[in-house]
Amino acid sequence: MRYELDFSALIDYWPDFLHGAIVTLQLTAIATVLGMAIGTLCAIGSRSRRRWLSRAVGIYVEIVRNTPFLIQIFFLYFGLASAGIRLPVFTAAVIAMVFNVAAYCSEIIRAGMETVHPGQIEAAQSLGMSTPTIYWDVILRPAIERVYPALTGQFVLMMLSSSVASQISTEELTAVANNVQSFTFRSFETFVAIAPMYLALAALLKLGFWLFGLVAFPRRRRLGTAL
Repeated sequence: MRYELDFSALIDYWPDFLHGAIVTLQLTAIATVLGMAIGTLCAIGSRSRRRWLSRAVGIYVEIVRNTPFLIQIFFLYFGLASAGIRLPVFTAAVIAMVFNVAAYCSEIIRAGMETVHPGQIEAAQSLGMSTPTIYWDVILRPAIERVYPALTGQFVLMMLSSSVASQISTEELTAVANNVQSFTFRSFETFVAIAPMYLALAALLKLGFWLFGLVAFPRRRRLGTAL
């Protein structure tokens, strides 16, 4: 039996694919902003002298990093629903992505903060700088600049992991592809078609993060120009 490729059946569904790609970017954008914020707070908390706070952050990070993302999103959508808390599919997907990526960001940022030499902190304290100023100008900004490539890679991975949200019927790109192949009976062509779409989305995100890095970290831009 010979299988003949036929991509023409997918042409009428290009608006659906476009909608799915937009939803994927929306999920990623929200997860990036909120995940970065929560991850930064968790990184600070993990270094806190209050043992209960550092331990709470450590437990949260270990739970997220050692459980599948699919289980996390099922817990938020199906688990909470059984307890009477029903979340819209988009909201459940966003919350799951935020708390997942925040845990990884926390560890990445914490590692960056560990690279700041204690002498720099002591020098800032001797100059009479306030604790928030020291944390922002001496610890956080240099730390985030050092680990920025790792953070952007994590956000791109989260965009790709958003395909898991299709399991709760979030209308992102993979969910749209599942619907299209069920209508057209062209599974191979459908998933071959969305592969370059994911590649394009990843390239778009990398470009956006690169441009943001040039604006947010002028020193990196000057060093790149000098080299």
